[in-house]
Amino acid sequence: MTDRTPPPPDSDPPQTQRRLAKRVTIINGIAVLFIFGVAAVVLAADALLLTFACILCAVLFYKLSEIAHRRLGLNRKWALAAIVLLLLAIIGLGGWAMAPQISEQSSKLAKEIPAAVERLQGEVQNHPLLKRVAAELPPPEEIVKQLGNMVPNAGLFFSGVLGAIGNVVIILFVGIYFAATPQLYTSGFVRLIPRNRRDRARQVLQELGHTLASWLLGKAASMLIVGIATSIGLSMLGVPLALILGIIAGLLDFIPYLGPIMAGVPAVLLALSISPDLALYTVLLFVGVQVVEGYLLQPLIEARAVDLPPALVIVMQLIFGTLFGLAGVALATPLAAALAVLVRMLYIEDVLGDRTPPRKDSS
Repeated sequence: MTDRTPPPPDSDPPQTQRRLAKRVTIINGIAVLFIFGVAAVVLAADALLLTFACILCAVLFYKLSEIAHRRLGLNRKWALAAIVLLLLAIIGLGGWAMAPQISEQSSKLAKEIPAAVERLQGEVQNHPLLKRVAAELPPPEEIVKQLGNMVPNAGLFFSGVLGAIGNVVIILFVGIYFAATPQLYTSGFVRLIPRNRRDRARQVLQELGHTLASWLLGKAASMLIVGIATSIGLSMLGVPLALILGIIAGLLDFIPYLGPIMAGVPAVLLALSISPDLALYTVLLFVGVQVVEGYLLQPLIEARAVDLPPALVIVMQLIFGTLFGLAGVALATPLAAALAVLVRMLYIEDVLGDRTPPRKDSS
């Protein structure tokens, strides 16, 4: 008689069930974290934007202090203090010297824009096609109201004119604190990462800082050049309020592609109130400045930072502008640059294994 011993129980199904349960737990955890992340972005969007603006300010201060430390031999904290004092002195002295003229021209600009819109609407009544377009324009008073609401509704943490000043103060002070002791904050963040990934996390943070610093330095130089060139060009053409229009053009140049269009509209309206020829020359001036920036300054910025496709930048501006207002439009480009670095390093290089050579810092 044959001894039929029952086979040992198969231990594989329990292990398979445990692996399956582990995967389900991980997937559920990721889903919960994703939901919490989306909720945090929606509910605390203004605070997150303000924090990112503080980080940008800190990156700029740190980069400038690092350059002063390397080239002048100063202690880095003393170099940071010197940079901050120098910037405050330049802004303070410049504001004190030009404040009366800026205030006068700002008041005149607020009065001239609705008058220019009224004159434009009167001129187009003789053209059927333009008459239809003019009929769709809002009243001049509504245009001025919307322009006045742009700063209070900028989309940062505080609202109103005093709130906008408060935002600037917070950005400066928090940026200085971040720039003074960056290792304290980066080390604290890296400690949240598993030990075997901390070196890679430091590399990612270093690359993010380098990219944002290079972009900010290039953009600051571009804004200064655009503002000066626009003011001088408008003065030579005889367009009124050239100084304030140049300041507006320089500040809005921080927003690629959309900023120059926003800056050119009031200048062209004022020029059109004088003569159509002057308006045409003003348009050519803005186009010329943007051509020089696009083919000379922008490639230098992208060579040291990150090459962002124009369509991607515009789409990011539209998305962040819809979600977060004017502040989202202004911060869309540095946010896109940071996301590009994260995608390249964490997905293309780490997940797909497509490694790129390390960046050579030529600063």
